[in-house]
Amino acid sequence: MGSLGLALSSMAAARPTPSLASFPSVPLSNNKYSASLHSSDSLETSRASFCLEISCHRRLPAELRWKMSAATRSGPVVAVAKPEPLKIIISGAPASGKGTQCELIKKKYGLVHIAAGDLLRAEIAAATENGKRAKEYMEKGMLVPDEIVVTMVKERLLQPDAQENGWLLDGYPRSLSQATALEDLGIRPDLFILLDVSEGILIERVVGRRLDPLTGKIYHLKYSPPENDEIAARLIQRFDDTEEKVKLRLKTHHQNVEAVLSIYKDVMLKVCFTVHTTIY
Repeated sequence: MGSLGLALSSMAAARPTPSLASFPSVPLSNNKYSASLHSSDSLETSRASFCLEISCHRRLPAELRWKMSAATRSGPVVAVAKPEPLKIIISGAPASGKGTQCELIKKKYGLVHIAAGDLLRAEIAAATENGKRAKEYMEKGMLVPDEIVVTMVKERLLQPDAQENGWLLDGYPRSLSQATALEDLGIRPDLFILLDVSEGILIERVVGRRLDPLTGKIYHLKYSPPENDEIAARLIQRFDDTEEKVKLRLKTHHQNVEAVLSIYKDVMLKVCFTVHTTIY
């Protein structure tokens, strides 16, 4: 696996972890390095491999692989031109395993993780006007209007830490208009990662989630049940984790994702997982 794989090998499961370098690579178009990676294994066993093998993937251009290698390099500074900080956008439906991948990628490449959802939740918690408006849409399982989030995302991407270290943008853009807004601002990723999981699996993951209001811990009724009856008795289902609302969210997601991909098709890496997993 090389130096890239060794760096996070301890994160892999005890049983053999499949290498995405060995999965069939299928071009999605005639663009310079769009590709699709398919795994018949679970995200639980291949999640670390996915993160580790991104920069080894043969369809990525040499310039991008150099950036990713430079982001993880340690030791004496060599007198060569420093590449621009790495910029990645990651996209996936609710419960697609995006949070797990963000954590791995952030640690591996030292990127600033910027989650549009966290920015929105901060506004909601502060009961700002934007936060109140956003909550109304979220409770209906709808996407929050562009004007509420575009300014927050832009300002965060332009802060010094993101400019110096590079960034991993999570959950944005979600529509063509949002992607176009970033393009108009001159904000474009080096790599757009799309996680693709079947809808039936996504619904099962979301509907089975439960929150412990006392500790904030998330459980899953099937994959990660509570430790005892006392905890089970106090678990609650979050307002947007019902089947009806998740289906609305998935419908909206699918309607918008193709439009977003039309902007990023030349820098896209699609990762497909097709079985049930323990990630929720």
